[in-house]
Amino acid sequence: MLNLPQRTHIYQNHHFDSTRWDYFESRADDIVIGTSYKAGTTWTQAIVAHLLFPDGNFPAPPTVMSPWLDMRIIPLEVVLNNLKTQQHRRFIKTHLPLDGVPYNEKTKYLYIARDTRDVFMSLWNHYTGMKEEMLMLLNMLPGRMGDELPPPPDDIHTFWRNWITRGSFAWEADGWPYWSHLSNVQSWWNFRHLSNIQLFHYSDMLADTEREVRRIAAFLEIDVAEQAWDGIIKAISFKEMKRQGELYAPGGGQFWKGGAETFMHKGTNNRWRDVLSDDELALYDAACARALTPDCREWLENGGAV
Repeated sequence: MLNLPQRTHIYQNHHFDSTRWDYFESRADDIVIGTSYKAGTTWTQAIVAHLLFPDGNFPAPPTVMSPWLDMRIIPLEVVLNNLKTQQHRRFIKTHLPLDGVPYNEKTKYLYIARDTRDVFMSLWNHYTGMKEEMLMLLNMLPGRMGDELPPPPDDIHTFWRNWITRGSFAWEADGWPYWSHLSNVQSWWNFRHLSNIQLFHYSDMLADTEREVRRIAAFLEIDVAEQAWDGIIKAISFKEMKRQGELYAPGGGQFWKGGAETFMHKGTNNRWRDVLSDDELALYDAACARALTPDCREWLENGGAV
């Protein structure tokens, strides 16, 4: 008998509530885009939007078409009504581990992963660039479970030590004050054998964008006219997406100091090499040993075929 994902945890904190999925009515051709965070979510939402609408004539901005269902900020009934009225093929975003999402054999799950250290650098920019109003909204919105999201520390090294050694949930050992990146990736890696779950790596997408976008299209069974490819690849380049940042950033970038320019920061890898010390990287090794299988760690650091 095929081993299928099981929902074994409820994830509720300042950002999300996994029980919101209990009210979601799926369709046979739904797409779910998953990442832990800062691993190419917005990029992948844009890619899928352009595959579905090659002329770029979207009925709404990609992050509106593709809501973050588990996120608490927008009322659940608003999100569900938006999805219910969509006539096009739907693509929904989640930052939940696979053990927090109700699995559906008919849904296509597109999961994007990125080297933990690169995720950290991007998260630091995201966290420190967040407006105080956003922090207040997350913390004061009724229904929050668990601790408040604290303001970011002044020092990136303090944040690293907390993030890589402390968990926000009892069953996690890293990711504080957000949630575990490592456990998130491992939860999806464990089910990479399923035909409706496909893993992609951010580094591979940077290295050969067209190859990986064509792989995404093939996995999602979206037929794209050959003459449309040049326009799609140009449209989803970092340069072009940053130029149209307000179209692609969640909320048009309104929750970050500097707007969409801050949210869509650099999109590059390896900035951690000039920041993290050998002692700090030893903490990373220990966290990987706790949360990842060796094959998952090797792929998470290097990408390549799964």
